[in-house]
Amino acid sequence: MTFDQDLKATIRTIPDYPKPGIMFRDITTLLADARAFRRAVDELVHPWAGNKIDKVAGIEARGFILGGAVAHQLSAGFVPIRKKGKLPHTTVRIAYSLEYGLDEMEMHVDAIHPGERVILVDDLIATGGTAEGAVKLLRQIGANVVAACFIVDLPELGGAAKLRAMDVPVRTLMAFEGH
Repeated sequence: MTFDQDLKATIRTIPDYPKPGIMFRDITTLLADARAFRRAVDELVHPWAGNKIDKVAGIEARGFILGGAVAHQLSAGFVPIRKKGKLPHTTVRIAYSLEYGLDEMEMHVDAIHPGERVILVDDLIATGGTAEGAVKLLRQIGANVVAACFIVDLPELGGAAKLRAMDVPVRTLMAFEGH
């Protein structure tokens, strides 16, 4: 079994969640498998091992789990990007597009210093609205977004291509067809 197939087998697919026609790709089963979790983190980190990465920014909530592990492996700091109203200190905020409307995310204004090299991490990239918003937020405070990493890509929805069009290299470990 290849690496891609091996890791892919640890992802649970839940049909018709959160609505009919959606195939939800659940990474909690991958996270619960110690070998798969370690392998996924190692693969996400691999292209940047030995390079100077100052911070890893993780998107709420699964991006926190993966981002913390990636930051540890890279000896980098970790920065949470959260939904509006969840952080206690002075924040910087951006509105971003969701499939049906807008939402807002924020991070502490002093979490990243201008010019710091940052990798963005989340579990899955679909339409790319959240990741695009996160890249804009990071750049707004002067971060050098070195790359964005995801375990799962849904390429038909175009999110990874959207980030690449913003000059952000994208690393994904596997792709699934459909939504």
